[in-house]
Amino acid sequence: MKLTSINPYTEEINWTYDSFSFEECEAYIKKSRTSFFMWSSLSIDERTKYLAKVAEVLRQNTDTYAEIITKEMGKPIKQSRAEVQKCAFICDYYIKNAAEFLKDEFVDTGAEKSYVTFEPMGIILGIMPWNFPFWQVFKFAIPAICAGNVCVLKHSSNVPRSALEVEKVFLEAGFPEHVFKTLLINSKTAMKILEEDLVDGVSLTGSINAGSEIGGIAGKTIKPFVLELGGSDPFIVLDDADIERAAQAAAKSRFLNTGQGCIAAKRFIVLENGIADFMKAFEFEIHKLKIGDPMDEETDIGPVAKKEFVEDLEKILQDAKMKGAEPLACGEECKKGFFFRPTIIPAASLEMEACNVEVFGPIAPLITVKDEDEAVEIANSTDFGLGAEVWSGNLERAEKLAKRIKSGFVAVNGTVRSDPRLPFGGVKKSGLGRELSHYGLKEFMNIKAIVINK
Repeated sequence: MKLTSINPYTEEINWTYDSFSFEECEAYIKKSRTSFFMWSSLSIDERTKYLAKVAEVLRQNTDTYAEIITKEMGKPIKQSRAEVQKCAFICDYYIKNAAEFLKDEFVDTGAEKSYVTFEPMGIILGIMPWNFPFWQVFKFAIPAICAGNVCVLKHSSNVPRSALEVEKVFLEAGFPEHVFKTLLINSKTAMKILEEDLVDGVSLTGSINAGSEIGGIAGKTIKPFVLELGGSDPFIVLDDADIERAAQAAAKSRFLNTGQGCIAAKRFIVLENGIADFMKAFEFEIHKLKIGDPMDEETDIGPVAKKEFVEDLEKILQDAKMKGAEPLACGEECKKGFFFRPTIIPAASLEMEACNVEVFGPIAPLITVKDEDEAVEIANSTDFGLGAEVWSGNLERAEKLAKRIKSGFVAVNGTVRSDPRLPFGGVKKSGLGRELSHYGLKEFMNIKAIVINK
């Protein structure tokens, strides 16, 4: 089977690669097992020295990696560059903090000595998506590797070059071979790797269906797993909010990465006495965004990653129209590439797909509510619970409302974004477990209690 990288802007083939057979994967994973015994024996200080070299390689080659990201999945080049820089930042964070996070924790139990120690588990399989082809991998791999594990990667089939370049980052940083290894495989082979019990844990960022399948196999083989399964994040605008500032953030949160983000604001819930002003300000901000060639430094919105995504988004709009909506498309049309114009759905209703599924593209439904109780009810009405945003001029009011929202992250007067300093993950069908922070560092570790008596 071939893995083909297609440029979403030119619609031309970038690169084509042969996929690995299961037998090849077995051989590579066996080498990863050998590398694990060596890598896990190093001290945290020794491991973080390697991370410093990773950060250096990323910063020195930012433009090269950014161009590959943009060519493979269409992200505007300035956003691709920021993505690579963020990968360097996560290295900085764990270099500074990992030793403190993983030091033994002593507990007074009356014994001579009692403490909790943290030991790496082994080989961790990462199954990662295309929307942030570098960041999604690094936010999984850096904590796992820093903790003493080794990683194998099954990346999305439309970004094979990014997957290979990530592996090269570790090799160029001087990492021993097979501490991080990219496997060019399809989903079927990844499932077989899990079923054959070749790895010791798995981290998936993907769809609910993929998470359910992965979780089932991991449960059957008794191995730990982390699932980040996306969201339909509510963006709540209360009647005392700074409308102009909220609209600016709304445009940024919804249309960054052409709306293809797990934690993008996806449902805009506005109190009725502010909806007219918000709609006007939001539309104004969208019209300021430049649509076009993602390699152009001025571009804000590029194409979506795959041709079929345009068709999927059109179906969501057609569903909204059938249920009474009058969508408002903004910006110029592009004659080539997998483009979808940013579109507002005013007066959206809960019966519309746009308000219930994870819309991965530049569509923004606006839902009008009478009060904050109704806003919370609608915010919590979907199967998702990844992130949420609340906008208000009264911080006490906003904080109380934030605590009522069922999600893994709530931002008040700001946008939701993954940050190495904070745990990242969701509730309900948005996933299980946490990435980043000290919580994510310990997801794939044996938290071992040791008690010593005389």
